[in-house]
Amino acid sequence: MFTSPPRTGRRALQIAVAGLLLTAVAVVGVVTGADGVLPEGASAFGVAFAVNRGWRSTELQARLLREAIAEYGSEAEAARWVASVGTSAHVSGDAVDIDGSDAVSWLSGSGAAYGLCQVYGNEPWHYELRPAAVQQGCPAQYADPSEDPRMG
Repeated sequence: MFTSPPRTGRRALQIAVAGLLLTAVAVVGVVTGADGVLPEGASAFGVAFAVNRGWRSTELQARLLREAIAEYGSEAEAARWVASVGTSAHVSGDAVDIDGSDAVSWLSGSGAAYGLCQVYGNEPWHYELRPAAVQQGCPAQYADPSEDPRMG
């Protein structure tokens, strides 16, 4: 059973999303400082984490937004999928996109214990660092980023 108190913070998330293929041991160990001690659920299932995207430069975020506007036909529709440079949690280093249904499923049920929350219903792969979730649980999800008041 996991007994060490979770340790979260921007530095921990940046380490966890360095673009490497990580196992649950590495991700949980980095985020919690628990020396690889996993909650029973992750270790029992051998959940592997692949980080698809983590921190993004302002240049990359701006390019992704331009591409989304071209693809979806309007800034309003693109905003459902891609945040602006000034509002993106990827640019601030507070978001990670996880690849793999097992990892996403595990984080969906267990991420709050580590301060990692799925924020948008339309992006099940997108998790953000929310340290308060360790004590309070994850906040309610928005349908998509266009409903998130931080994006305004």
